[in-house]
Amino acid sequence: MRNAPFGTNGPEIGVIGLGCMGMTWAYGVQNRDDENSVRVIRQALDLGVGLIDTADMYGPYTNEEVVGAALAGPYRERAFLATKVGIVPGGSGQHERNGRPEHVRRSIDESLRRLGTNHVDLYQLHRVDPDVPIEETWGAFAEVVAAGKARSIGLSEATVEEIKRAQSVHPVASVQSELSLWTRDVLADVLPYTEEQGIAFLPFSPLGRGFLTGGITSFDELPADDFRRRLPRFQQDALKANLDLVKAVRAVAERIGASPAQVALAWVLAQGRYVFPIPGTRTPRYLVDNVGAAGIQLSAADLAELDALPAATGERY
Repeated sequence: MRNAPFGTNGPEIGVIGLGCMGMTWAYGVQNRDDENSVRVIRQALDLGVGLIDTADMYGPYTNEEVVGAALAGPYRERAFLATKVGIVPGGSGQHERNGRPEHVRRSIDESLRRLGTNHVDLYQLHRVDPDVPIEETWGAFAEVVAAGKARSIGLSEATVEEIKRAQSVHPVASVQSELSLWTRDVLADVLPYTEEQGIAFLPFSPLGRGFLTGGITSFDELPADDFRRRLPRFQQDALKANLDLVKAVRAVAERIGASPAQVALAWVLAQGRYVFPIPGTRTPRYLVDNVGAAGIQLSAADLAELDALPAATGERY
């Protein structure tokens, strides 16, 4: 694993992280296997992964328990542990945003209990609450740091303006947003700003929710309870059109002797100095493959070819 500094002021950690959401939520959870997930998280640490990313609402509330079990004992000190607050699960798949200071103060204690630790390395605002001034929310996050319950704090899916407003209250250590070869919106403004400010950037879904690996070729292959069935890009007509992106990634992969997943991740890594993609997986061999992307060096010609790919068909959500 190749290491890099987590922003200007952060520690050096492995450039490939592990997103744990799918272990208990969203992607075919009828196949949930907590013992396997614990093994995969520990295997990730053995492979040099540092960043382990979860959130209170994944499950809901069960994902942190699985991560906590995996990091029990000596494993905790080997992880750069990140969790999130700010989305409250609701019925029928509907979720609400909650950035009220009292919710942040209460939720960090609940997360620490589930995680079995006295602090997290990174506490993130999952989504900005439009009904609460971000300065108020971020002030509560600053209190979490002052209390020693979080080493650093970050934002998720925030605009440049929101990042700046948060920075006026307390330093922003990281910003997490979707970034992949089929979701490149942040390249226009958010990622350049984080690079300029020395803020770590955490791309979630860097493999296009698994699509860019080439492992999904039909809507019907998705499990019945898989939330991708509700996403526009996975509807059958859009999915067929998007297979052209997979073909292009596979062509580069075959040329350089890598897997499509490794090419997709290497492209994400090439987008900045402080970029730490967090692909998720429950499968040991996919984990090994993802980690291998840290050693893939794409040429200027490879990057130009991938940069020229058309936008994906369909909206994100």
